[in-house]
Amino acid sequence: MYIELHMLLLIYSLGAVCSKYAGQSEFLSGGFIFYYGLVLLDLAIYAIVWQQILKKLPLVTAYANKAVTIIWGLLWGMLIFKEKVTVWNIIGAIIIVVGIYLVVMEDAG
Repeated sequence: MYIELHMLLLIYSLGAVCSKYAGQSEFLSGGFIFYYGLVLLDLAIYAIVWQQILKKLPLVTAYANKAVTIIWGLLWGMLIFKEKVTVWNIIGAIIIVVGIYLVVMEDAG
């Protein structure tokens, strides 16, 4: 189940890539409509599969794993958009992931 969850979160993170491409395209151009359509498709798939995962995993567990999308975002920015990942980006991502983990674990306990 965790592999399915993380595959879903990988797909979900690609929606941000499509969103950035849509934002770089002229409004209502072919590229904009294409990438925006991919974002909507991504969100539809995410919504359906997320509900199926929640039937098998507790919400706290599934939501705690969602923080991995921050790591994917940094990776996609670096690989696809050639963005520079700084030490501060990494520190910020770690703080966010740890913060989410602490909040979720407190609610679970």
